[in-house]
Amino acid sequence: MIELDITILFAGVIAGAAPIVLAALGETITEKAGLINLSLDGSILLSAMAAFAVAFETHSLLAGFAAGALVGALMALTVAVFSIYLGQNQVAVGFVLTLMGRDLAYFIGNPYSRIQGPQVKPLAVPLLDKMLFIGDVFFHHNLPVYFSLLLILLCWWYVYHTPYGLKLRSVGEHPRAAFARGINPKRLQLLYAICGGLMVGLAGATFSLATKPGWGRPQGAEGTGWIALALVIFGGWNPVRAAIGAYLFSFLQVLGIYLQGWFPSVPAQVFQVAPFPLMIFTLLIMSVAQKESVQIWAEGKAHVKALLNMFSGMAPSALGKPYRPE
Repeated sequence: MIELDITILFAGVIAGAAPIVLAALGETITEKAGLINLSLDGSILLSAMAAFAVAFETHSLLAGFAAGALVGALMALTVAVFSIYLGQNQVAVGFVLTLMGRDLAYFIGNPYSRIQGPQVKPLAVPLLDKMLFIGDVFFHHNLPVYFSLLLILLCWWYVYHTPYGLKLRSVGEHPRAAFARGINPKRLQLLYAICGGLMVGLAGATFSLATKPGWGRPQGAEGTGWIALALVIFGGWNPVRAAIGAYLFSFLQVLGIYLQGWFPSVPAQVFQVAPFPLMIFTLLIMSVAQKESVQIWAEGKAHVKALLNMFSGMAPSALGKPYRPE
């Protein structure tokens, strides 16, 4: 029987969630601008492969992360250009790219499969790492984990507390009104697609250089892009809530490791796939919570209303509808 060490459990959750947080934040920023990037899953795999290959060849982790971020940005740029400037369906373009990215990653990365390469080492934060419980959970990680934690606050502050964030939200909600105020919706959508793609690329690099070091088939990052897309909805297009969803998903994954030890008679595959249907169930609850009839029923019930607000969130009005000037 495996004993449950709460400190190790939560430290594992924080570390394991880092790439998911990065991907979810990147897609949140992109969708806040009104663009859907469905290439996430393939982009994460291709970025993970590129990051590991470049880091292996150059013996530079920094070059590896830069390569991963560049691949993610190029994938997002492709979706944006085809959608915004060429008028193609962004969902279809993103879906094709995710399949292409996955196959390219496996094909190009085959020479680097199952070989030992560079990886990011843990770096404890002086003084803070000595704090009881909190130090072990939050301050004994590597730089990508710290960056993911910091990025949650930065994204929240940028989106909701800066004039640039206001422009970002205005383009996602009412691009024509934004244009009337002198904002170029197409340019901003392109910019935030690239910014979101950079974060997704860093998520892939974090996988192969920190979270699950190395490259192979399967890599272990398969499906992460789809989860990140679901978490954006789970978080109601709010960076902080999307990140909370990422930590919840990571918690379910880490807990599954303990459950395999506690219930050895249950097939391991059950615990490996359990987080996915649980996330789908959560999204179903969110869908129900947003129904007008449910909101009317909850009026006057303070506790029920507060609970529904936790699961509610409206998509940007212009999401998936690229701006077309008259």
